Amino acid sequence: MSKPPVNRQKLLLILAGASVALLVLDSLVVSPLTKAWQSRRAEITRLRKSVAEGRSAIERGPRTRSLWAEMQAQALESEPAKAEQDLITAFDRWGRAGSVELGSIKPQWKRGATNRYSLLECRVDASGTLSALSRFLYEVERSPLALRVDSVELTARDDNGQRLSLGLLVSGLRLTPLESRK
Repeated sequence: MSKPPVNRQKLLLILAGASVALLVLDSLVVSPLTKAWQSRRAEITRLRKSVAEGRSAIERGPRTRSLWAEMQAQALESEPAKAEQDLITAFDRWGRAGSVELGSIKPQWKRGATNRYSLLECRVDASGTLSALSRFLYEVERSPLALRVDSVELTARDDNGQRLSLGLLVSGLRLTPLESRK
């Protein structure tokens, strides 16, 4: 067997060394740079989306402030007794407008979930014809007060269904938390 020429050995050594150098270069430089580039691209995309959402929020700002001011104006009074009286008076007015007989109105205060507001839950029992009770519910729903109808129960009081009774659970928003009892 003859010895390969020296130039060929040097060439093979240079090629093997270059291959190892390229592998090291890839694992130490190219791969980390590619990963960093991809993570920066994802971060730029996330930031662009965040900036777009921020600009949208800024554009909606005046409308949001006017809606919030409207909600604050429609919330129940901060004084609990006055808030209860206003709501009872409103139910009486709506009952008279729809020719509904109000049986009872039972208000009860509840704490808000975040303790930044409180709710006045009112159970209202009324009776009347279907059209009268429909008018009563319409008046409650179109009220400027910050009210939410939680439940409605209709029951016939006679065999023909001409007289109905209405059980209504309504929550009113007050932007003041309940005071702690001492």
